[in-house]
Amino acid sequence: MTLEVIARARTPIPLDVAFRVEPGELLALVGHSGSGKTTLLRTIAGLWHPETARVCVGGSTWLDTEAGVDLPAHRRRVGIVFQNYALFPHMTALGNVMAAMDTPDRAEGARLLDLVNLTGLSGRKPAQLSGGQQQRVALARALARRPQALLLDEPFSAVDRATRERLYTEIVALRAHLSMPVVLVTHDVNEAQLLADHMVVIDGGQVLRAGTTAEVMSDPDALRALGIREVAAMLPATVAEHLSDGLSRLEAATGSLYLPMIEAAPGTRLRVRIMAHEVILSRIRPEGLSAQNILQGKVARIVQGTGPGVMVHVAIGDHEILARITRRAADQLDLHPGRTVHAILKSMSVARDHIAPAR
Repeated sequence: MTLEVIARARTPIPLDVAFRVEPGELLALVGHSGSGKTTLLRTIAGLWHPETARVCVGGSTWLDTEAGVDLPAHRRRVGIVFQNYALFPHMTALGNVMAAMDTPDRAEGARLLDLVNLTGLSGRKPAQLSGGQQQRVALARALARRPQALLLDEPFSAVDRATRERLYTEIVALRAHLSMPVVLVTHDVNEAQLLADHMVVIDGGQVLRAGTTAEVMSDPDALRALGIREVAAMLPATVAEHLSDGLSRLEAATGSLYLPMIEAAPGTRLRVRIMAHEVILSRIRPEGLSAQNILQGKVARIVQGTGPGVMVHVAIGDHEILARITRRAADQLDLHPGRTVHAILKSMSVARDHIAPAR
């Protein structure tokens, strides 16, 4: 069930976007407020109609302005999780889920609530649930429509950081059960990197860059649009042990990585988001530092910025981390592709919500 979207309009904002999402794939539409992300979601769902548009899912055409095809919203097999969840306040969690079904089925509704980790809470109304629990009900309700496409519109923006961490983990686990294309709208680059297979960066209604998360985070134009301080790379690692001093030791491609205690069993595979501005580079392995993490790699390439900075891509095994340093520092270190360097990272510089299970 591949989702294909083309949307062009002059108002309310200029829009010229095209993308496709494969079955089981999660694509993140990323951009600042007003860039057109939610407008695209509304186009897919049938809640807004651009001047020129085409939306196809699995060979079925939902919208084709040139051919005069416009399937009403209620006939599109699409599940949506809104920013404010939009639950019926007078219904229980199970009632909200069953309300989305063509034929109400209590057993299926209970199964979906179990799937999103709400076992035992089916009889509670939204006011009796936490924000994270309401979000899970909204997700179960979206899945109850047996959607051909699942749309997530800033679904984590209304919950606190701790809840967001848990939801990221649950979404990654839930994806093993999803076979439809999933589109996530977010302005949070961390969220996109942790959850998405591919990203589409939208700026002023135009596609600035599209590709895998790694490709997008390597593109200078996309990085400038997203905000240079958001630049980061994902490094796979495995939990090795939990230490008595409050740290967890992970094994990465070229050695140990020490991070604040991670709630995951030894052997768990994770992905760690490492911010480029938190990485320091050294030509020789340093000693006598408070920083606990020193990873050896090779310079893959150096991308010049428009100001005094450069982005150094350091190959760590089969992956890369990024270091944002000054051009002066790069010259002083005589950095060039192939040069061996040591990437230095403080343990406390990795936020807990920058860690997610491996997909």
